[in-house]
Amino acid sequence: MASTPTETQTVRAQAKWVRMSARKGRVVAEHIRGRSVPEARAVLAFTQRAAAREIEKVLASAVANAEANHGLVGDELVVHAAIVDEGPTLKRWRARARGRVARIKKHTCHITVLVAPAMEAVPAVAEAPKRAEPSQREAPEATEATPEPKPAAKPRTTKSDQTEKKAESKPRRSRGKKTED
Repeated sequence: MASTPTETQTVRAQAKWVRMSARKGRVVAEHIRGRSVPEARAVLAFTQRAAAREIEKVLASAVANAEANHGLVGDELVVHAAIVDEGPTLKRWRARARGRVARIKKHTCHITVLVAPAMEAVPAVAEAPKRAEPSQREAPEATEATPEPKPAAKPRTTKSDQTEKKAESKPRRSRGKKTED
């Protein structure tokens, strides 16, 4: 890429039509954004997902582009961006019972990795002022008030108590056939 004095110099590599869904690739790409290249390589090497192998290839290509075309040192680079976009979906058909078909969607994605020199990629972050610890803060004056008594709890009713109340309130009728006497 062309660079201007005010713009950060970034080098990119892209892999198109990779046979995996973009959603699966994005999960892995989140892990390497903002990391240094050696650290990102270590993260990808120990990631169990298949997308890590594809992103690792694109990262290696971006570092090779930076070293060969721009004269940068590969270990001093930072992953400026890792983007996984959706590619075209291949539509296939599978035969099903009774002459029907089922659609099979084979997703593809485009993986783009941008690397930049370390000092340009990571802006200086100002530290937030530290809060005082609770012990250092002034404690509010404690007033000596008597605690309010808690209201008495209601006695719990058991299932047998409930059935006794029902029995007292309504006489039970037999469910058999009514006979005339």
